[in-house]
Amino acid sequence: MSTATSSPEAVAAEVRRWLATAWDPDLALAAWRQRLVDARWAVPSWPERWFGRGLSAWADDVVAAEVRAAGAVGVPVGVGVSLAAPTILTHGPDDVRDRFLEATLTGAATWCQLFSEPGAGSDLAGLTTTAVRDGDQWVVNGQKVWNTSAHHADFGILVARTDWDAPKHRGLSYFALPMKQPGVEVRPLRQMNFHASFNEVFMTDAEVPADHLIGTEGDGWAVALTTLAHERRFGVMMNRPRFGGHGRALEEAEREAAEHVETYSWYPQRAGRADLAVAHARQQGRAGDPVVRQELARLVALQRVSTWTAERAKAARALGREPGAEGSLGKLALSHVARQAARVHAAVAGAGGLLGGDDPAAPLGGVLAELLISVPAQSIAGGTDEIQRNILGEKILGLPRDVAVDCDLPFRQVSRNA
Repeated sequence: MSTATSSPEAVAAEVRRWLATAWDPDLALAAWRQRLVDARWAVPSWPERWFGRGLSAWADDVVAAEVRAAGAVGVPVGVGVSLAAPTILTHGPDDVRDRFLEATLTGAATWCQLFSEPGAGSDLAGLTTTAVRDGDQWVVNGQKVWNTSAHHADFGILVARTDWDAPKHRGLSYFALPMKQPGVEVRPLRQMNFHASFNEVFMTDAEVPADHLIGTEGDGWAVALTTLAHERRFGVMMNRPRFGGHGRALEEAEREAAEHVETYSWYPQRAGRADLAVAHARQQGRAGDPVVRQELARLVALQRVSTWTAERAKAARALGREPGAEGSLGKLALSHVARQAARVHAAVAGAGGLLGGDDPAAPLGGVLAELLISVPAQSIAGGTDEIQRNILGEKILGLPRDVAVDCDLPFRQVSRNA
């Protein structure tokens, strides 16, 4: 197929013809995904050298829709395909692409993200986890936190400090850390909403082969920015594919999806459950209250603006543009929606909104109480609202950067938490 003349209709027709003979629900899930990768339909926008077809970015959505329509299974959901793979594709080098891209697309390699630290969250470049070169490997020591799926991942995308004499943004490197080794300890974290989606990871003389360096030594900040840009695309972590029919591939995919969605089961509450607001007001007899109606109108307006922003980002992606500052705009908008939704629900329920669990008087079956203690996370996870405002001010509005007194100093001279 000529990439210059392909249209969405032509791509859809070709993949439909291929699926009619290639899709076999009785295959093992890994075998089916290998067939999908071999045919270069897993991520058709990728270059042909790296298991794609060199098509425009819109082709990924077109092909995914056809795969779903055929009742088939696409690539795995989660950090691997969403964050690790596009970062590796962008920064390489080629031996790393050869080692990890195909395995990630088939699900043979699973991933978690090892960025934030107890003393380096919003100021990620201030991280102190170290990687020291020792022959043909790197030796890693430090602690990471808020690491989803770390307890069962094969690899972690890790940013660590490799040069303490360079300024903090230029002394970092980016690695694929093998997670299943004695030097890596994963501990679950219990949240105030009683879920345990995250972990903290302790690395004590953990080993990373030298050929697991992503990008180049000292260029880890630029590589990390690529990952963060993909992370801020809307809803990337919560979408659950739905499967029907019978067959080994479908059964294995359903189990995989169930495990994925369980990890993120509280994310709709984190987002504020704006979808329940009007029904909640009517149920409680508050839909005619002028104050409640005003707050509902504000929520609907914010939600629609957020949706339009997401559509603009989707249109930009269809044109082949890399994720950019519009991701920060969308994430900030979602924070506003979540807080406004929580405000509406609290106004409707009053003090009764604090009732949760099995209490028969708990509004929305106890969902509201979980919502109220989950919404604050929306403004923190994936980069705080303050960080998003900085990005928007500098990259969209062209405002001058904040004055930073530590960016040009050798990192070992920078004051930091003990």
